[in-house]
Amino acid sequence: MTGHAPSNIRNVVLAGHNTTGKTTLAEALLASTGAIHRKGRVDDGNTTCDFEPEEIRRHMSLSLALAPFQVGSVKINLIDSPGYADFFDELKAACFAADLMAIVVSAVEGVEAQTLAAWELASQLSLPRLVIVNKLDRERASFDRVLGELVDQFGAGIAPLELPIGEESGFNGIADLLTDTAILYEGGSSRTGPIPDSISEFEHRVREQLLEGIVVGDDSLMERYLEGETPSSEELEATLAKGVASGTVFPVVCASAATGVGIDRIAALLAELAPSPADRPPRDAHGPSGIQQISCDPSGPAIATIFKTISDPYVGKISLMKLISGTLHPDSVLINSRTHTEERLHVLQLLRGKEAMPMAEAQAGDIISVPKLSGTSTGDTLAQKGTAARLQLPEPEPAVLSIAIKPHSKGDEDKLMTGIHRIQDEDPALAVLRVEETHQTLLSGTGEMHLAVVCERLQRKFGVEVEQEEVLVPYRETITKGAQAEGKYKKQSGGHGQFGVADLKIEPLQRGGGFEFVDAIFGGAIPKQYLPAVEKGVVETMGQGGTRGYPVVDVKVTCYDGKFHPVDSSEMSFKMAGSLAFKEAMAKADPVVLEPISRLTVTVPSSMQGDVLGDLNSRRGRVLGTEPLSNDLQKILALVPTAEIQRYAIDLRAITGARGRFTAEHDHYDTLPAHLTAKIGASTPG
Repeated sequence: MTGHAPSNIRNVVLAGHNTTGKTTLAEALLASTGAIHRKGRVDDGNTTCDFEPEEIRRHMSLSLALAPFQVGSVKINLIDSPGYADFFDELKAACFAADLMAIVVSAVEGVEAQTLAAWELASQLSLPRLVIVNKLDRERASFDRVLGELVDQFGAGIAPLELPIGEESGFNGIADLLTDTAILYEGGSSRTGPIPDSISEFEHRVREQLLEGIVVGDDSLMERYLEGETPSSEELEATLAKGVASGTVFPVVCASAATGVGIDRIAALLAELAPSPADRPPRDAHGPSGIQQISCDPSGPAIATIFKTISDPYVGKISLMKLISGTLHPDSVLINSRTHTEERLHVLQLLRGKEAMPMAEAQAGDIISVPKLSGTSTGDTLAQKGTAARLQLPEPEPAVLSIAIKPHSKGDEDKLMTGIHRIQDEDPALAVLRVEETHQTLLSGTGEMHLAVVCERLQRKFGVEVEQEEVLVPYRETITKGAQAEGKYKKQSGGHGQFGVADLKIEPLQRGGGFEFVDAIFGGAIPKQYLPAVEKGVVETMGQGGTRGYPVVDVKVTCYDGKFHPVDSSEMSFKMAGSLAFKEAMAKADPVVLEPISRLTVTVPSSMQGDVLGDLNSRRGRVLGTEPLSNDLQKILALVPTAEIQRYAIDLRAITGARGRFTAEHDHYDTLPAHLTAKIGASTPG
């Protein structure tokens, strides 16, 4: 397959809420353009984009997938992205490669949480947008209602290019406002005709509004329009395309992916209105001399960034990359800007779902896949030798939910960690942490389904069955007053015995003070060479846990007296003496349990602020303040006990209808209230 010039490439990401029909729409576009011979169904598990077993079983997209097709001389690289909130990072990665976001909205449900999230992301990335109102054939579908919601949420830039003809099951055509004609669908074919009388008056009114909105973008066009001349549809389309590229106009079109109504028009409009990579601003790249701008130039130096990695059990690693600049051929050699090592691109492929087709050439702006790149990971940039450039992907979503995991079979620990690290390469939102205090391995992600899918893939791809445990809170202990104790270790069993006595005084340090050991021995009561052993005994005992089994912190220990025997004393005897003295003194010093406190930053719609604040109060949280943000959002800062937010990702989603987001980080330790100390029980690390 020969390469396409940048002007003949359109990179489009399908975004939107779960169940709006994005995958069905992608399948319909592939079928209508002849890219596939038979349209699959999500419920049947035979679509092009949902090919992973976990996707087929759940009837939903879990990762981005490529679905390229051809419209005339234009190649459209369609990227189907998941709509479930747990997999928002897949949309972020797709946006790096895309030049237009096509937001799919259900004509039944209207604007939903992930519609808003996708729009906000596109706005942050200055990505042009187009809206597809899908499912117009369904019961309770309403284009007018959804259009009103779009205008309310996103403003006057919303511009309907089409109106539906017929309602619900009677939806059988569209009124094209640019050409002022109707396209009617019947029996798998379509025909063009005049606007039906039933909607002609309304269509005329909406068309006038559309034309007025378009001609504003071109002075000469507006002047002719004000003089009574109606611009041609080609002129309107060209001016509209400029508005789309600049992010000031957001066209809205109609469709039913299930019945095929409007699908051919969407394919044509993507080719006509979506900006090409050459129409987009240059990309910022980091180099030795600072930020440099990379233009989409096929004759420039070859620069490509990996935005997604797929771990295939048969092929191995498959790298999806956006070619930012230059032209590539099979066996091209590029330099990884992170590792500074060479990578030979033995094969260039066009990926459609899981089907890979060889490419003889790829030009700037295109999206390609390359198998078996050994030292390259997601986010890496490959560049022509002598071109030190590195482009950055959008930051991954923070990991907000954790589960404790262990392999079902003993001895599979290394296998488990290898599998996790392989999956991390294709899923940067996944995090793994070994917590020594609780002896647990924590797997952290963006939600319950995200983590469930990871565990399933660990078993399917790497043969590791994972067991889950309750996540233990890393409590600690400290003391609230001073105390003294003598530790005596004496043992006689023939020959040299063991003898050591250490007198210790312990005192509380301020929170976060850690540990301090003071040598206050006078007169040689304990020889200097044995004092490190006393300290070691204390430190080991603190680590093993206090009266409730949790590590002890924030204590000052003073060794002020002791006894030794010239023959029977040893480091071991004084280590034991130090341990015994500390245990006894700790019991006298009114020990308390400390709990970790997290700093929570929550972003929610203003209308939901009260509910979220009330919930935080019920979690023993202390609200530090609130701050209004753009788009009617509020940022809430609070300190909340870590034990109270173990499943906050799930609860916040329920409270806010998936519109709330948060980050949490450890802030400090504080005393656990006495009435809760008995409830937590003793430490039982695995």
